Amino acid sequence: MFAVRNLLIALATVIDIALVSFMFITIARAVLSWVSPDPYNPIVRFIHNVTEPVLYRIRRRVPMMFGGMDFSPIAVILIIIFLRILVVESLKGLAASIG
Repeated sequence: MFAVRNLLIALATVIDIALVSFMFITIARAVLSWVSPDPYNPIVRFIHNVTEPVLYRIRRRVPMMFGGMDFSPIAVILIIIFLRILVVESLKGLAASIG
């Protein structure tokens, strides 16, 4: 049972780090949309390539453009916060109940 508990804690930690990292990349994408960065910059391309599939799915399902402003990054950040509370905390609670 000790190994299962540690596995659940490790899984929760990895998921949490991935979600927080994606949240910061999404915030960087929103900040970059306020300026006109060089589209050939490798960092800008990486941020765009990582976030666009998720943002596109949100935009396609719920039109979040009001007055020329795109609110899909806010929706993605709220979904990430929800997933952190639901998934990560549930895994940590399950691991605590095992130990």
